[in-house]
Amino acid sequence: MTKLVTPGDKLGSATQFKAGKGAYVNDTTIYASLTGYFQIVSPLPESLDQRAIVEVTGHKAHGLIPEPGSVVTARVTKVIARMASVNILCVGPKAVREKFAGIIRQQDVRATEIDKVDMHQSFRPGDIVRAMVLSIGDARAYYLSTAKNELGVVSAESAAGETMVPISWTEMQCPLSGQTEQRKVAKVV
Repeated sequence: MTKLVTPGDKLGSATQFKAGKGAYVNDTTIYASLTGYFQIVSPLPESLDQRAIVEVTGHKAHGLIPEPGSVVTARVTKVIARMASVNILCVGPKAVREKFAGIIRQQDVRATEIDKVDMHQSFRPGDIVRAMVLSIGDARAYYLSTAKNELGVVSAESAAGETMVPISWTEMQCPLSGQTEQRKVAKVV
């Protein structure tokens, strides 16, 4: 059974069903939290709670939404001593339709020597980074991490306006001037 629902539509009773993705419980009633298609999913056989799950899967009008664990591509907008602010451009290989803000905190730049991280030597405004969503964060931004080898700066522009080339885990070089700049470079796989 699939039916188009909008936020606030009643989907069922919490005594009969469990709320899944795109749904929430208020008192004993399950409601839709987004616009999409309502469906009832059977529980996994090994699940202790054998109630069916009520889900709302996104409607085409809704774009992708970053979720914890997903890899995103983002543009650095501002760098300060303890964090870098970014705008999320893609979730996985797909572009987002809405504007999502993200923050890469100093402790989330790399896995080792966290206390020695210099944000200004890791990122610069305009850099394109690949990062993993840690959590939804506060009301303003998602918390992101670049603490894996395949995460970090994937594209940066030099002062001469050229796309720089990675030469190590911590440096990128301008092919025109030969000047090097510090970055937390992603190992592109």
